[in-house]
Amino acid sequence: MANLSGIGRTLSHRNAQIYFGASVACWTGLWVQRIAVDWLAWTLTHSPAWVGVLAFCNLFPSVIVSPIAGAIADRVDRVRMATIVQFALVLHSMVLLALIGTGLIRVEILAVLEVFNGLLQAGQQPARQSIVPGLVPRSELTGAVALNSLTYNLARFVGPAISGPVVAIWGVTPAIVINAFAALATALSMYWLHIPDAFRHGRASGKSIIAETISGLTYIARHPGMGPLFFYAASMGLCLRSVTEMLAPFVARLFGRGADGLAILASTMGVAALVGGLLVAMRGRVQGMARVSIGAGVLLALSTAGFVATSSFPVGVACIALMGAATTMHGIAAQTMLQSACAPGMLGRVMSLWGLIVRAMPASGALIFGIASEWLGLRIPVLLAVPIALGVCAWMWARLPRVAAAMEVSPS
Repeated sequence: MANLSGIGRTLSHRNAQIYFGASVACWTGLWVQRIAVDWLAWTLTHSPAWVGVLAFCNLFPSVIVSPIAGAIADRVDRVRMATIVQFALVLHSMVLLALIGTGLIRVEILAVLEVFNGLLQAGQQPARQSIVPGLVPRSELTGAVALNSLTYNLARFVGPAISGPVVAIWGVTPAIVINAFAALATALSMYWLHIPDAFRHGRASGKSIIAETISGLTYIARHPGMGPLFFYAASMGLCLRSVTEMLAPFVARLFGRGADGLAILASTMGVAALVGGLLVAMRGRVQGMARVSIGAGVLLALSTAGFVATSSFPVGVACIALMGAATTMHGIAAQTMLQSACAPGMLGRVMSLWGLIVRAMPASGALIFGIASEWLGLRIPVLLAVPIALGVCAWMWARLPRVAAAMEVSPS
């Protein structure tokens, strides 16, 4: 992975400045709104199950859309595809604001809107990420890969760090307004990019969309490093990352806090994520990323167990800091290896399937934990999942040499 000076060289290019500035706005805005929507669902229902359903509705559409969107991104104008989806995300936020402002919002309507939001996000990700190699000269590609991983993974926690205080002080409406402006700015920024045709336009292979989607799945399954890495990431998402997808009920029931507690936990998680991301970026090489990814998974499992097991808010704050850092370190390490090792003609499909994993699996876990908590409470389902996650970490460690040999390579 590029060191910090390499990242600085990447940002000296106009395309990279526009793209990564927009990426920070885009992903952060989406997470600002996501936390606000979760809190809105909690205030409407006071039900962990409904919060889990909302997380599922937002993230699970990736299972259907992401593979197909990746195949489409490998054959169309990727900039135009991303622009259209961004304007649709602006419209989504405006509809949500109108429903809240008129008092017509209900949790069932909120769930339907989250399905549409999830579909749009799943369609956007492969289009945007497939143009990353066209942002800079080939000599700066590693820095671009590093920045792409860093902005995407950090936004998942910087967004909540912003949203928590905003919701605590002003309510959910300003948080949604923030996302609307971020989505609009991102959509407009696409017109300023000058991407070489080879990276902007996909190339149809003559096969159907379904056939190309299946070929993407086959490519990952047969790859000696990608298959295990995808299974490992899916397990971490299902067993562990779902906890941070439904913070509101944990804040209220484990620690007896309101929106102020949500703000503290989300902000702490965001700062820790930034620190963890910079630590990975400062390593300065792709070699060793598989080991970093596994180590981060173990840290995430242990800190998640500590978070749900304690009733002490200061201990919970310390644990969620470790959770934020570990999740970001795992995500950046894995995503960097994928973008470095992937064959160029498969990039859209591979990254769309990666988006499926990092979105759909936490959604599934949130749904399972939310429903199970109605009978078992919030702690027991998570504490049962932690040993499973640690077992998968051990399985991945046994395959470390093979995965590292296949994935820790220079960018294709």
